Amino acid sequence: MKLYHAPGSCSQAVHIVLHEAGLDAELIEVDARRHVIAGGGDFFEVAPLGYVPLLVLDDGAVLREGPVIAQYLADLKPASGLAPAQGTMARYRLHEWLNFLTSEIHKGFLPLLYAVAAGRYVDTARPRLLARFAWIDQQLEGQRYLMGDTFTIADAYLFALTGWGKAAWLKSVYHADIDLSGFENLRAWYKRVRARPSVLAVLEREGFGG
Repeated sequence: MKLYHAPGSCSQAVHIVLHEAGLDAELIEVDARRHVIAGGGDFFEVAPLGYVPLLVLDDGAVLREGPVIAQYLADLKPASGLAPAQGTMARYRLHEWLNFLTSEIHKGFLPLLYAVAAGRYVDTARPRLLARFAWIDQQLEGQRYLMGDTFTIADAYLFALTGWGKAAWLKSVYHADIDLSGFENLRAWYKRVRARPSVLAVLEREGFGG
């Protein structure tokens, strides 16, 4: 397998899932802003949509979209517990989280990450995003992870996205003008996830160790 990724981007979630599942893949770094593959090469020739993550399987099949790739990898190693079994209510709960994170958090960050282009829309996007994080903070009350005591691919996804925020306990190459430091449960969750060996290994590999 080959994973095209960009350090600090949403592809970090898939990178974490790879480590958590104990799977091997060739990591190919992409400059996400310039769409250039490390060492040279036009990323658009590999991925017409131009964004990461992108997983190329050994048979040449290509998977796009981080949550789909993460589920595929988790299902390769069901004993990892990264995703509940297909057809169970727990799996549908995981789908809920992945859809929420994609539509409400991931997309919610974009106006803040590209504030100049977004203009005054940032004034609407920021409080909406904060409200969504406040809801997540409530869901984490008394829980170690998003779905209870078990770390799942949803936690990996949220970890990558939360890293785009602005707070003393965060470190990322992407910085959005939104302060997440007031969310106590989220802060405790973030530190818990960051301490996982797989996450530490990914942060070191992507240049965010220490």
